[in-house]
Amino acid sequence: MLYLLVVTKKSARELVTAGFGGIAATIVDVSVLVLLVEVIGLSIPVAAFLASAAGAVMNFVLNKYIAFRDRSPITIQQLARFGAVAVATALLMALAMKLVAVELGVPYVAAKLLCSVTIFMIWTYPAQRRLVFSRVRAHADTSPASSIA
Repeated sequence: MLYLLVVTKKSARELVTAGFGGIAATIVDVSVLVLLVEVIGLSIPVAAFLASAAGAVMNFVLNKYIAFRDRSPITIQQLARFGAVAVATALLMALAMKLVAVELGVPYVAAKLLCSVTIFMIWTYPAQRRLVFSRVRAHADTSPASSIA
């Protein structure tokens, strides 16, 4: 399902700040990717999956508190939704890296940057905005039993 974003001042700010958060997370991601491939010797798809997971931790914090200004308590439900989005993102990244870096022969760091931007625009940002940091969901998840923070 393609997500069509209606651009408002708020959604434009969210998109830009989530983009900068994504850049910071991608720096972590690419650093881990290079470490895992060059130093540890893991295969590119496995390293891409693990590196995406590392970047996801930074991405959650930056997006929750800066991009989406979500001040609700962190809940198990929110972490589960974020985890599902992050795992789907990591799987998409592994598949994209397999295609672009391994099959097409694009150098893996350049492939990582290309794949990251593409996946962010078509999947990660829309999914986080609608599923993880939605204002409607934030109010529904604030029962005392579900709060972990």
